[in-house]
Amino acid sequence: MTDIKKHFGKKVKYFREQKQLTQEQLAEKLEMNCRSLSFIECGTNFVSADTLENICKVLDVSPKQLFDFDYFMQTPEDTEKAINELIKSNRDKLKEIYKVIYLYLEL
Repeated sequence: MTDIKKHFGKKVKYFREQKQLTQEQLAEKLEMNCRSLSFIECGTNFVSADTLENICKVLDVSPKQLFDFDYFMQTPEDTEKAINELIKSNRDKLKEIYKVIYLYLEL
């Protein structure tokens, strides 16, 4: 079972950092205590519907983006591990994977 509060908190932190906001700045925009935001980001607390709506507005994201955990990797190590697992389980697809990456890098 996944820990939704922790994944959600990581997504809030990710999008906050994408907007180049500190916790203090985001908390101020959300009109909430910085400590409360910290608890949300670390997965200790969860948000109310009103807070979720405010986070979406301030960060300019949809609720779907905040709750889509499938392809979200927090660290480069997690990403590398996922790629290696895909390669091991799809040896016959390795050439196709390489082509996609190569084409992406060429853009």
